Amino acid sequence: MPSASPFILRLLVTLAALVPAAALAQAGGDPVQTGPRGAVELAPLQLPASTAPVVSQPPVAPAGVAAPAASPLPVDPATSARPVVFGSQLFGGRFAQQAFSGFNPDYQIAVGDRISIRMWGAFAHESVQPVDPQGNVFIPNVGPVRVRGVRNGELDAHVAAQVKRTYRANVGVYASLEAAQPVKVYVTGFVRAPGLYSGLSSDSALAYLDRAGGIDPDRGSFLAVDVLRAAQRRARLNLYDFLLQGRIEALQLQDGDTIVAGPRRHTVRVGGEVLNPYVFEFERPRLAAAELLALARPRPGATHISIVRKVGADRRSEYHPLSALSEVLIEDGDEVTLNADKVPGTILVRIEGAHLGERTLVLPWGSTLRDALARIRPAPQAQLDAVQLFRSSVAQRQKELLESSLRSLETAALTARSATSEESALRSREAELVLQFIDRARSVQPRGQVVLARQAQAGDTLLEDGDLLRVPERSNTVLVSGEVVVPSALVYAPQASALDYVRQAGGFTQGADAARLLVVRMDGSVAEGGSEPLQPGDELMVLPRIETKRVEVTRGLTQILYQIAVSAKVLFGL
Repeated sequence: MPSASPFILRLLVTLAALVPAAALAQAGGDPVQTGPRGAVELAPLQLPASTAPVVSQPPVAPAGVAAPAASPLPVDPATSARPVVFGSQLFGGRFAQQAFSGFNPDYQIAVGDRISIRMWGAFAHESVQPVDPQGNVFIPNVGPVRVRGVRNGELDAHVAAQVKRTYRANVGVYASLEAAQPVKVYVTGFVRAPGLYSGLSSDSALAYLDRAGGIDPDRGSFLAVDVLRAAQRRARLNLYDFLLQGRIEALQLQDGDTIVAGPRRHTVRVGGEVLNPYVFEFERPRLAAAELLALARPRPGATHISIVRKVGADRRSEYHPLSALSEVLIEDGDEVTLNADKVPGTILVRIEGAHLGERTLVLPWGSTLRDALARIRPAPQAQLDAVQLFRSSVAQRQKELLESSLRSLETAALTARSATSEESALRSREAELVLQFIDRARSVQPRGQVVLARQAQAGDTLLEDGDLLRVPERSNTVLVSGEVVVPSALVYAPQASALDYVRQAGGFTQGADAARLLVVRMDGSVAEGGSEPLQPGDELMVLPRIETKRVEVTRGLTQILYQIAVSAKVLFGL
């Protein structure tokens, strides 16, 4: 192959550089610029203000205090998928972000503390003196006054006594601790982020634990937090005392002190009918159930305690009434659940409509419709043979059946195949209309009516808590709705047929299916429009005509329209 000329080679290199640059310029606009000698330069990308990413800035810690380690927000134990350890809600950054400078009478003055001194009378002086490395503050005309180791509650009297040695009369003295000494404390053991953390000597151990991310809930102990000084234990903190009773030892920390979170002890998981569904930690491997429930706090409705215990490879269960807790022991690793095993003693039934008595009946559990009807005081216009019963569980089941039918219809509308592009366009438009119909149908709320239908055994129907009984009023009208020109209520005529009522309502619309008429009676029963004569109070529904190219879609739409018409007394079409 003959060699290419240098001019052609330079041209090819230039094109190779310009083509991707041009493509990038078309895609993004400004970022591409052409530099000298045809080189492609990418200008800095400038994002619009509306799309510029927002970078969250970490909180700024106070001077002399280390920024807190990132800690998760407290988790609600009732909604968490994982068991939540009792005490883990302590550490979310709220202790780490606040320095404690309040008055602690037992605090001992240390090197570096700042003492505010005021003197008045024969000699006036006001200053803030730091405690020097020898433990003294210097007061003019008095000299050094040793204050290291003096209790904060005794500081004023101590300084006044030293000043009185020089000024025996006519000089008043007031001394107070202005600021505690900045210190650095080691936090280690079973915490999320062991390390060396800055703070004040007056800060509590909780603040340093919080700066270290808190105690690791999977490994650390909330019952054994040791404070060490020169490798000797100075104090042991039980954080449950702080959580439950608000008690915590006020410690004065020094540079080099170490806070150690020990390993987790024995734990028991509690759930069910309790106010505190947590994993609790205990010092002992076995404890009384009453001691555990004092922390978990059972709800008023709890009646029994369930214990699941793992013994080697076996899993054993126990079940005890709360009245026998004195004999029940809980062991390390148990899973405890409190249950409410109660048989309903009474039920509430709501009465609406033509009823003159109380609107809510309290009936024994197991009562029947006949029992409720015996306590009804019907109004003169009441029609007791058409009493309507509505039940929330039936409404929920009707909603589930409707949703199942809608999913089947949605599948049929979206999975059909087309042989030509024209057929594909028609089916796409048809599927769009069907999906709009499905969206509207999903918003329908069934009424949950139990059809009594004037049957002799209807009085034996068991009632449920929350049932609604509606006593309708007598009516001499027939309601015509659906695909008619003028939906209206018409006066009942004994000899009139369904078609007669449709004619009085203006006749069928163009979208009506004249062969499909539904009659929904006052008691909730359903009949075909031409099969039985109409009665006063009936509702005549004219269903819409379904026109699709597929049999399965037509069948699904028809079934759903019937379901909605019967369960919710609502009609709409495509």
